[in-house]
Amino acid sequence: MIFTETQLRGAFVIDIEKKEDQRGFFARTFCEREFAEKGLDTHFVQSSISHNTHKGTLRGLHYQGAPYEEVKVVRCTAGALYDVIVDLRPGSPTFKKHFGVELTAQNCRMLYIPRQFAHGFQTLQDQTEILYQMTQFYSPESARGVRWNDPAFQIKWPPDERIINERDQTYPDFA
Repeated sequence: MIFTETQLRGAFVIDIEKKEDQRGFFARTFCEREFAEKGLDTHFVQSSISHNTHKGTLRGLHYQGAPYEEVKVVRCTAGALYDVIVDLRPGSPTFKKHFGVELTAQNCRMLYIPRQFAHGFQTLQDQTEILYQMTQFYSPESARGVRWNDPAFQIKWPPDERIINERDQTYPDFA
């Protein structure tokens, strides 16, 4: 795997290394040793998927509050999406800065999201699915969010018509 740290310290884009032949390819998507060598968390306790029927579906920006902050590794397994993370770590030099990357079933890229980061995405195709691996169990009472279009973050989302549920539309600004 090829780990490329983003401008948000501790967040990585991870590209797989395909071993290809006439049948297709084989690649690792997780290796405890390689993650640990980069100082990344390796103890994942839960996996989930989010299936999104329509292009333009926007989910987020979500995170879990203390003491259930979680690391996530996300990968698009069908379709395509624009994935966004926001650094919410007080005292971080990139506090309130964001990073966005296109994840597709074809590019097989993954995004490693550290604790205290908000996460969201907008689908770029119908029938898009994203796979999550998390280091904490889901804790409904710790679920938090900030508004996807909070001016403090200045995220430039794809210009598609958006489908957003009421909860995500009404999250407060981060202030």
